[in-house]
Amino acid sequence: MLLRVGHRFGRADLRRRMRAYVHGLLGPVGRKNGWQLAEYVGHSSPAGLQHLLNRARWDADEIRDDVQAYVAERLGEDDGVLVIDETGFLKKGDTSAGVQRQYSGTAGRTENCQVAVFAAYASSRGRTLVDRELYLPKSWTSDRERCREAKVPDGRGFATKTELARVLVARALSSPLPISWVTADALYGQDWHFRHMVEEAGLGYVVAVPKSQQVKSLAGCWRIDQLVGDAPDEAWERLSCGEGAKGPRVYDWAAAQLPAIPFFDGGEPSHRRWVMARRSIARPDEIAYYLAYAPTGTAVSQLVKVAGSRWSIESCFQSAKNECGLDQYEVRRYVGWYRHITLAMLAHAFLAATTAHARTARGAGETDRPSPRSAWQKSAGSWQLAAPRPAITNGAAPTRR
Repeated sequence: MLLRVGHRFGRADLRRRMRAYVHGLLGPVGRKNGWQLAEYVGHSSPAGLQHLLNRARWDADEIRDDVQAYVAERLGEDDGVLVIDETGFLKKGDTSAGVQRQYSGTAGRTENCQVAVFAAYASSRGRTLVDRELYLPKSWTSDRERCREAKVPDGRGFATKTELARVLVARALSSPLPISWVTADALYGQDWHFRHMVEEAGLGYVVAVPKSQQVKSLAGCWRIDQLVGDAPDEAWERLSCGEGAKGPRVYDWAAAQLPAIPFFDGGEPSHRRWVMARRSIARPDEIAYYLAYAPTGTAVSQLVKVAGSRWSIESCFQSAKNECGLDQYEVRRYVGWYRHITLAMLAHAFLAATTAHARTARGAGETDRPSPRSAWQKSAGSWQLAAPRPAITNGAAPTRR
């Protein structure tokens, strides 16, 4: 892996420092800050490693591209899933690029932190982080002098997290990563522009949405929680959405196809849209909602599997922070942040590929009709929404959303 990226560093001393830094990130270092990393790799001070992150000439985006190519080779599968989510990095002070008091899912509350949007790649062979974008709040992008002090490029303006997510998806589509599906939480799933972009790319998606999400089609217009509440008992089936830390993650799931829209989808659409819901077995009042877009003929079990892969990025965050020092940096400048995060992603990708190889080496030695009053009807083995229901909005004509 280090040989693959070595040519990105024009000088031998930079290549040595990069290798030392990555070895430190992979090593048994208590806290992977400048001094402890320097001591682990035998440097008398952290000056050389700090120079690598802050002042040396090399492009972190080129390393990111190399990481994506490496992941495609070692973990790539035709049904690979791109997972989008954000994570927070708790920080003190107000000089680190992008820092302010804002909500951090990591802390579960509003904290002084940086927030970044990440993409992870997940397949049956493994999972790892493959891209990143630092979120810059308006308090930063509206203060150009503050941005210049943190070395934020003049061309970097404000972008919402969903806009950053679309950038990550676009880059992944132009990379060697074999991707068939995209999944994300409700922040991204409720954004029609995000879903439309994935549809236009010909990929499938399963994205979480809030319970107030409007579902519009030629069959009617509903709030998704009211629509799911109308589902008959027979529409729910118990399925595993993947392995968790304590075994299979089993829930009750309901899924129904939406009627095709000929104007948008043509006479014989290659993909169909779905509504889905996941209900806790132990706490039936806990229901999560999803919208999906999948090739015609896709089984509900496959949609459930894609929905479950969203948790893989949480696992990546945890392991990258615990094992590769993803959040243990001491850089404040914009460029330094991207460099540290990218090298930590490289280290994590190496661990993921090594795990996949070890797993492969070891391997070498799982119908009743609903009530006619319901919008839910079963046809050709799957549930569909076919009967118009009273609209719950102001009566506007259904649109593709």
